[in-house]
Amino acid sequence: MSVPMAIVDFIPVGLFLAAAVILQRDLYNKMSKGAFALFSAGTITVFVAGCFKATWKLIYALGICDFEVLNKTFFPMQTTGFILAALGMIALLCHKQGKNTAYAVAAAPAVFKGTMIFVVLMVLGVVCLDGALMVIAARRKKPAALVLYVISFVFIMGMGYLSSKDFTNPMMNWIGEGVNIVGQGTFLMGTWVLHKNGLAEADALRK
Repeated sequence: MSVPMAIVDFIPVGLFLAAAVILQRDLYNKMSKGAFALFSAGTITVFVAGCFKATWKLIYALGICDFEVLNKTFFPMQTTGFILAALGMIALLCHKQGKNTAYAVAAAPAVFKGTMIFVVLMVLGVVCLDGALMVIAARRKKPAALVLYVISFVFIMGMGYLSSKDFTNPMMNWIGEGVNIVGQGTFLMGTWVLHKNGLAEADALRK
């Protein structure tokens, strides 16, 4: 693992953070306190998980130490984050939103040695999160945002496929970085399209 590769790993993390902040600002006045708590907690958890992973790669590449716990917590944290964010978006679209509406916050799953449960939950979370944003793009009649979210979803799912490959091969690492950057980049672009076209407006989510 090289230092340049480790530094590049911070790029998709930053792209996701930018998209998450825009969505939090634009959806704040449309979500109940409970739904917004789920969504914001989820997106922050995904961001922190990405920071942990990228930081582990950097300090390992610099030869400082192998802070393995940063790597091991990435998968369960990211999975939990996507599930929470997805629950918040589902609540926004499927439940009448009011200031006093409350939702139970799901507990973070325990850290298991096996990863299949995390794979299933992460896929479910990404499907629901991206699916909800696709619904919003369709309601706003913004096909460009819809297409960008579809592309983002395909590339993020591609990362799941690549995770089963041999990442001791530097080429596979760079391919993974490229796929991740495209996935998060198109996620940010789709979010920006919705933002520039009035997502923050009070009636933005009406059918």
